[in-house]
Amino acid sequence: MFSPTQADVRRFFCAVHAKSTQDQPMEAIETLAAQWIAEHPEYHGELGDVDAALARMGSTAPETDNPFLHLSMHLSISEQCSIDQPPGIRQAVELLTARRGDLHKAHHEVMECLGRMLWESQRSGRPPDGQAYIEHVRQRATQD
Repeated sequence: MFSPTQADVRRFFCAVHAKSTQDQPMEAIETLAAQWIAEHPEYHGELGDVDAALARMGSTAPETDNPFLHLSMHLSISEQCSIDQPPGIRQAVELLTARRGDLHKAHHEVMECLGRMLWESQRSGRPPDGQAYIEHVRQRATQD
């Protein structure tokens, strides 16, 4: 299993942003990351300076958004859907996307479900409950 460090993640997204702005060739995962970065222009300034991003590790105020975590969650959800793991997540995200009419908005709702699943897993000391995660996404797809 691949377990990048916080610094690795920051370097990855900063490098992808640099490649994207310079029209450099990218690997498939970088292309996907660049698409999500493009959806978040509010992060471009922070992604444009890898040294500053590394210097700010661990010093993010709780009330501020963490672009690296946020973009990592977009990538995680995209990967989960591409391989349908946990089984049923692809359909649940597709239903939510159809209901919201926007993949990006749907992803943001799925992030809340993913965060909840991870929080509950950490709190209880049990493995993440993929079925509960999928059910939360499905419930959102049936709500207005």
